Order: sequence, then C-alpha cells, then structure tokens
Amino acid sequence: MNSIVVRKSLDTLRDVQVINITDEVRDTVRESGVSDGIVYITTMHTTSGISVNEGLPDVEDDLVAMLERLAPEIGDYRHQRFLPSDGQMAVNSVSHQRSHLTGMQVCFPIENGSLVMGSRQTIYFDEFDGPLRREYVIHILGV
Repeated sequence: MNSIVVRKSLDTLRDVQVINITDEVRDTVRESGVSDGIVYITTMHTTSGISVNEGLPDVEDDLVAMLERLAPEIGDYRHQRFLPSDGQMAVNSVSHQRSHLTGMQVCFPIENGSLVMGSRQTIYFDEFDGPLRREYVIHILGV
C-alpha cells in the first residue's frame, strides 16, 4: 500500500471564489503511479472549503449566491469581536460559516490509475476569506 501526500498551493483573487482544481487532482493521481485506491482532497484552512459540483459558470455563480444568502456578510456573529489571543478584531466569522457549509474534504476512488468521477463532476477549492495564498493536500492511498 502506498501513501502519497502532495501539497498544492494557489493564489485566490477575490474574497469569495470557487476554483476548479480537477485537472490538478487528476494529474497528481496519474503521476502517483497508484492503480487502485482512493484520493482525499483536503483544504488546510478553516475559511475555505473543498466541494464537488457541476463545472458550469452559472452553477458556480449560483453556489456563491446560495452561500451568501445562507451566511450573509453582515450578521450577528459572536466571532466578530476583539480576540485577545490574536490581538485584533475577528471579522471573518462569515468565512468560517461558509466553510462549514461546504466542508473541508472530498474523496474519490481510483481505478486503473484514474479518478472515478461522474462525467459532470468538478472538484473545487472554495475561497471565503481572500484574496490569499492557500494550500490544499492531495492524499493518495492505494496500490
């Protein structure tokens, strides 16, 4: 059994953004040499997410709009207060809420060296507190 961990980084351009990382994941799986197994894609941040949906601009826009409705920018968030531990105001509670809604990880089977995905499935890195340099991990387990 092989366990391969690959760290990837990307620079987000906006406060809220969904970024297609499907090709990065596919290439990493292919380059790993693993024929059969599973791959996990995990964000390293509590104000971002990893999600799967259909890769269309309208769907992407609708997903962002839905998250903005469910977790509005202005809200009665307890996290928006002075944090002695950080020495500053916490102003990104909404980013944590949106991250919680999307989740931090997805996984897919690997068969014959390829991801097993639906024909319309797209893997996204979801930014909720940008623009920032972000990291995610592709963890491949298999033979």
